[in-house]
Amino acid sequence: MPKMDVLDIQGKVVGDVELSETIFGIEPNEPVVHQVVVALLANKRQGTKNAKTRSEVRGGGRKPWRQKGTGRARVGSIRSPLWRGGGVIFAPKARDYSQKVNKKVRNLAMRSVFSAKYQDEELRIIDTLDFEKPKTKDMINVLNALNAKKALIVLPERNDNVVLSANNIQGAATTTVNELNVYDMLKYDVLVMTKGALEKIEEVYAS
Repeated sequence: MPKMDVLDIQGKVVGDVELSETIFGIEPNEPVVHQVVVALLANKRQGTKNAKTRSEVRGGGRKPWRQKGTGRARVGSIRSPLWRGGGVIFAPKARDYSQKVNKKVRNLAMRSVFSAKYQDEELRIIDTLDFEKPKTKDMINVLNALNAKKALIVLPERNDNVVLSANNIQGAATTTVNELNVYDMLKYDVLVMTKGALEKIEEVYAS
C-alpha cells in the first residue's frame, strides 16, 4: 500500500498516511485521461455562433431582372451570398459540443491522474491549512516550504481565507474535492491536499 509523509505548513514531516491502492497505486490509463480531458474542454464550448444563409435573410423573393436580354449576369435573388446584404455561404450554426462520459470512465481517469501524481512525486499531503485572515505572503511561504511553485490546492470544503490568500499568486489555485477535475490536476505541476481532502477523495473514488 502506498505511503506518504504528512507535512505541516512549514514543510516539516509530522506523520505519515497510507494511501488507497485503488486510487494512488494503479497503472495510469492515458487514453482514458485524454478522453475525459477532451470531453471537459468540449463541454466548456458555448456553441452559440450563428449566421444566416440565403434562405434565412429577409427579402429577395422576386427575381431582380429577367433571365435573358439585359446584358447582365443572371441572378435569382438579391439575397445571393455574392451580393451585399445577402446570406452567408456555409454559415456557422449554433450547435451543442458537449460529450457524455460515463461515470466509471471519469472515475478511472481521476484515479489515473492521482496515481501519476504520486508516482511522479508531484503530490503533497499537509495536515491542515488555514489562516486567521487572508494574506498572500503566508500562502507563498507555505508553497515555498512544500516546494510547490505551480500548485493546485485541494480543500475538503471552501475556506475563504485560503482561497483569497492564493488568488493573487501566479501559478497557484484552490479547489474543493467536489469541484476537482482531471484537467485542473494536469494543468498544475503539484497537487497539494489536506488530510481532510484526502479522506474525502478516498471516500468518493475508492469504489
